Amino acid sequence: MADSSPSFFRRHWEGWKDYWGERFAILDNYAKFVNRDKPLPKWSDSDVEEFIASDPVYGPTLRTTREAAKFAVAGAVIGAVSTAAVSWKYSRSPHGAALSFAAGGVFGVTFGQEFANHWLQLYRLDTLGAEVKFLEWWERKIGGRS
Repeated sequence: MADSSPSFFRRHWEGWKDYWGERFAILDNYAKFVNRDKPLPKWSDSDVEEFIASDPVYGPTLRTTREAAKFAVAGAVIGAVSTAAVSWKYSRSPHGAALSFAAGGVFGVTFGQEFANHWLQLYRLDTLGAEVKFLEWWERKIGGRS
């Protein structure tokens, strides 16, 4: 018979928390930027281009990551419009077309990101490191220490 005491549930919860904490440990890199008292101000495309030009290691990786986002947007547009059009053609149902539009957009983003991952070989790059380095650079720049 299973132990139903509160300590059993606490141990069970801690086990799951540790398990998922290990799988999402990459999010710890962003913690110092997300858990701030005052959020970082927005940056412009010219700020990103300035970082890309100034950092010979992470700059090209960030540029490639930004190119990959264009694949995702294109995938979202193609997926949303095509699935909504097919749904509308065969059902003439506004709510069905709207749901198909939303689902097609999500699927299209996913396929676009996967396509970009292979086409641009993002799996060979440290995209997370490049984003963190950019955020550190941005933090220094707006802090007046750059």
